[in-house]
Amino acid sequence: MKKVSEIIWGLIGLAAVAVSCYLLWGELKTLSWSSIEAAFAAIPLHHFLLAGLSTLVAYAALAWYDRIALLHLGVRHISWLFVSLCSFTTYALSHNIGASVFSGALVRYRAYTSKGLSAAQVAVLVALCSFTFGLGTLLLGGFVLVYDPGLLGRLDNLLPAALTNPATARIVGAGLLGFVALYVIGSVLRFRPLTIRNFKVEYPRPGIMARQLIAAPLELLGAAGIIYFALPDSLNPGFIPVLGIFLASFSVALASHAPGGLGVFELVFFTAMQLQTDAEKAPVLAAVLIFRLFYLLLPFAVAIVVVLLFERSRLSQALTKGADPAPPEPPLVAPGLDNHVIEKRLEKKAV
Repeated sequence: MKKVSEIIWGLIGLAAVAVSCYLLWGELKTLSWSSIEAAFAAIPLHHFLLAGLSTLVAYAALAWYDRIALLHLGVRHISWLFVSLCSFTTYALSHNIGASVFSGALVRYRAYTSKGLSAAQVAVLVALCSFTFGLGTLLLGGFVLVYDPGLLGRLDNLLPAALTNPATARIVGAGLLGFVALYVIGSVLRFRPLTIRNFKVEYPRPGIMARQLIAAPLELLGAAGIIYFALPDSLNPGFIPVLGIFLASFSVALASHAPGGLGVFELVFFTAMQLQTDAEKAPVLAAVLIFRLFYLLLPFAVAIVVVLLFERSRLSQALTKGADPAPPEPPLVAPGLDNHVIEKRLEKKAV
């Protein structure tokens, strides 16, 4: 039976979708379909190609997340192709269905246990990938706030005045960068593991940490680039502002637990763009729809095919060997990186 907290977060996500879509409809209800079509048609072909290239960069960086986690575990026998397909499928599904419903543990567990990894190793991999994403968000978010602290002023309708003050924003940005710096120092100087209740978070080796600091920002830069290249020049405030708006929108969408961030992402993005007329709203809506198409919907469709082919292959192998093809129950995702503690937690779950 699902935990009460899971049900509550699911309801919160659905409520966030409903409220955001209602507010978003108030902003866009005067738009005509013809104006949206015209906005799509006005995007140059090479901008579509650049947006597609940005998508490839983003998903290549996500595949690197998994590779980095495998290196941390000392696992080197799994091919880049297998890791890339597994990572692509995991994120394509979780981005659309929602992290609270589909964390990626199921796909990774099914895939990596077929390559000999234990349930505890998969749990560590999932936790490290999640931390890598968070690290990239803190790094880029801190840089944007220090470089252009006035960006938070675009959200003065959603945030308290104290937070939108440029001086406060720069302090917040410096704090985020300071957290990243402490992580780097802890890795280089080999600080003792950070104990959080029953879990221990161990600092990775400097080589792993350095890879994290490259891969995590690269994924977010690629994702933000999709919208950046889809925006018309007349409404494009520049890459740094678009990156900052994207980070805020994406972070709020994730925190809302809304499936795919539906409505939440768009509402924050439109608010931060400070659009006044329908002539401005239509091209921005087209850019956001292109982002959803390239980064979410098309990968989601491909991921379903990949999962079906993988499960068909596993079933064929099981039938050939005369084994029971029933899939094992996925493990719980541990928030820490201590193998011994995770093994105990997963003992009753792992098959």
